[in-house]
Amino acid sequence: MKTRDLAYIAVFAALTAVLGLLPAINVGPVPVTAQTLGVMLAGSVLGAKRGFLALLLFLLLVAVGLPLLPGGRGGLGVFVGPTAGYLYAWPLGAFVVGLVTELAWRRFNLAWAALANVVGGVLVIYAVGIPFVAVYADEVTLAQSLTGSLAFLPGDAIKVAVASLIAVQVRRAYPVIERPRGAAATS
Repeated sequence: MKTRDLAYIAVFAALTAVLGLLPAINVGPVPVTAQTLGVMLAGSVLGAKRGFLALLLFLLLVAVGLPLLPGGRGGLGVFVGPTAGYLYAWPLGAFVVGLVTELAWRRFNLAWAALANVVGGVLVIYAVGIPFVAVYADEVTLAQSLTGSLAFLPGDAIKVAVASLIAVQVRRAYPVIERPRGAAATS
């Protein structure tokens, strides 16, 4: 891994931390935060491997006690509560966003960016996070957790749009993801 890659990983871990400074909106046992925008951007801009590592680094910093989550939360306790599944899903979500982005690299546009962010930044995160809410939140069934997650959709739609617009512009101006071997220089 190059020094430049390590710098990108650190920058996107820091970006995710900064997004945690924005106030969370409480809608039940799991708040709506801006940090999933960091997940989407890490995958969209850095690609699968570096996006995964950026969010893994972020979670390691949280685990050692840095107060990087909304409300100044950090430490190991956050990994066994209702929000734990969402946190565990962040590196995986960034990986999937990055993978779809890389697979669509030659024809990458706003539609592909949106698809990547919806699949990795929303569906993957929900698939892991929703069951954890049912397990760790008091008297919440899986069905209630699933219907309760609908409150996240408007915010996630905004984050998908923002991340997709940024990803397309970054690809045009300063592509961080390297072109696949054999890709035309004008793609």
